[in-house]
Amino acid sequence: MFRHLREDLNCIRERDPAARGTFEILTCYPGLHALALHRLAHACWQQGLLWLGRWISHWGRFLTGIEIHPGAKIGRRVFIDHGMGVVIGETADVGDDCTIYQGVTLGGTSLGTGKRHPTLARGVVVGAGAKILGPFTVGENARVGSNAVVVREVPPGATAMGIPARIIQDTTAQVREAQAAKLGFSAYAVTQARDDPLSVALHSLIDHSAEQAQKIDAIMAALDRLGVCPESIGEASFDARRLNELVDN
Repeated sequence: MFRHLREDLNCIRERDPAARGTFEILTCYPGLHALALHRLAHACWQQGLLWLGRWISHWGRFLTGIEIHPGAKIGRRVFIDHGMGVVIGETADVGDDCTIYQGVTLGGTSLGTGKRHPTLARGVVVGAGAKILGPFTVGENARVGSNAVVVREVPPGATAMGIPARIIQDTTAQVREAQAAKLGFSAYAVTQARDDPLSVALHSLIDHSAEQAQKIDAIMAALDRLGVCPESIGEASFDARRLNELVDN
């Protein structure tokens, strides 16, 4: 138990720049308290003391605002940051070195018995407000964006974002996200559904901008091979602040 506590303290120091010292972490971090109570509740659950496990879990929820079913499996060095509103279901499995932010739900979509909740592999990061629903696996070192609703498997190393979540893994999607960042914003919560006019417009603009950037790079490379370096041609510039204001409005 003390070994787990030491690991939890170290992982909080590594992942939270606001952590100022061991005493502050021990006394003021509800994620740490919730995990400690869960380990006690889970031990009772495994010994067949089901009511006692649920009772300890209930008090853990009351004290920390984090609800972890005593049947859930939580790995080592898991960091629940802030934590208010986190819900982890009975058959959920959270792997080592995962990070979970406030408002996250690891929930089920059926009323049957058996595996109903998701599995997070090692190193998964789940952003604030995300909902991962169903008995599938989120692959190792994957990322789930804030407020995403994930209802299907996420491959290792991929990023899931949007409602319902789209998987950012293929080259085209990665180019789109990189170009969006250059424009001063990321198409973070834009849905992939083609019936959303705003989504269609934003994706079209970003794709068009990326295509133009590739053509300009090709032209500049050709001119450079010819020994022509016009001073009037340079990197395309965007008024990121103005674009952000337009998107926000």
